[in-house]
Amino acid sequence: MKNQRLKVMALSAVLSFGLLAVGAQAADVDDVMKAGEKKVDAAKASQSRIDKIADQTYDLLQDFKAVNKQIEGLRVYNAQLSNQIASQRQTMADLADSIENASLMERQITPLTIKMIDSLDQFVSLDMPFLTIERQERIAKLRENIERSDLTSAEKFRQVLEAYKIESEYAQKIDTYKDTVNIDGQDREVNVLRVGRIALMYQTTDQAITGAWDKRAGQWVQLDGSYRSPVASGIRIAKKQASIDILKLPILSPEAAQ
Repeated sequence: MKNQRLKVMALSAVLSFGLLAVGAQAADVDDVMKAGEKKVDAAKASQSRIDKIADQTYDLLQDFKAVNKQIEGLRVYNAQLSNQIASQRQTMADLADSIENASLMERQITPLTIKMIDSLDQFVSLDMPFLTIERQERIAKLRENIERSDLTSAEKFRQVLEAYKIESEYAQKIDTYKDTVNIDGQDREVNVLRVGRIALMYQTTDQAITGAWDKRAGQWVQLDGSYRSPVASGIRIAKKQASIDILKLPILSPEAAQ
């Protein structure tokens, strides 16, 4: 009996020790599980921070790319502006030179204009005496305009060139107009016929007297009756009352060069 009681006590001790061991092992497992959970939570937190940092890094990278693109665009724009500024500076320099040259030309153009008017006046006085009053009045108007302050030098010069153009066109046209010519000491109304600058003739309204301007003598001379009909025909042609035809006109032969 005594041995059996010892066995029971021993068995109880073993069971108690086993329970204690199991309890200890269970406590260790709980600790391990809790530690694992903490590690998992820490890992999740770390991953969350990593994900957040990755998102921030991506956003910064996109912002960096956008800023770089803007910087590149600004570089191109600045380069273009630099070229424009250089071009504008060159234009300003050219304008400054032009203004300086214009001022110089302004001082030179007025004497040139006056000289051209004097030359034109001399030319008209030595030319055939056709449309004398009209041409002299044109020259007088040019001289009057030279003194006007409301006209620019360029406009005054343009008017002189226009007068030269008109004089040049006289040599290319056939024209007729009425005038008064002194014939045998008496002023007579006549029809004047001008063929360019090669012939200037007149004929009284009754066609009784026909004459021509003698360049060498510098005066009007009467023509014989053979020119009455050709001059009358020339006057009709100039008035566009007859078709163009060959005319026999008193034209001086050119002088030999000296």
